[in-house]
Amino acid sequence: MNSNFDESRDLTLLTNIEHQPDATQADLATQLGVAVGTVNWHIKRLISKGYVKVMRAERKKLRYIITPEGLAQRARLTVDYVDQQFLLYRRVRKKVKECVQQLKEEGCAGVQIQGDGDVADICKLTCLEQNMPITNDPNHPTLEVKGMSVNLIAATKNDNG
Repeated sequence: MNSNFDESRDLTLLTNIEHQPDATQADLATQLGVAVGTVNWHIKRLISKGYVKVMRAERKKLRYIITPEGLAQRARLTVDYVDQQFLLYRRVRKKVKECVQQLKEEGCAGVQIQGDGDVADICKLTCLEQNMPITNDPNHPTLEVKGMSVNLIAATKNDNG
């Protein structure tokens, strides 16, 4: 499995366990959108690393407690997550600025943005900041957002401004 993916799940689990120690593995699986077996595997890992301990709350009910080590790990994972998000933000802004510069050099008077989500929002804000109007005109080039990547696609017709 991807280390960043595991860290993201660890962060989510540690946060949820801290806020809802009585949550069942089924509850946690629903919150993560994964199978109960996946949550079980991650919790066993967190327990083996000393980040979580288990106490029996009732005969068949377990209670998960985040340890001081788990709190420190959650804090580290949170900082890492924020760092990764800022890195993504800076990368997208740099790419969009380069695309806008290219479009200005070609004399384009606007750009379409195709896609949605946070990356598309960063594209929109960067275009506005760079004085590049956003349009729905298919005669203008398109910044296509797919997942975390942004690609510049030429217009269907020449854009003479």
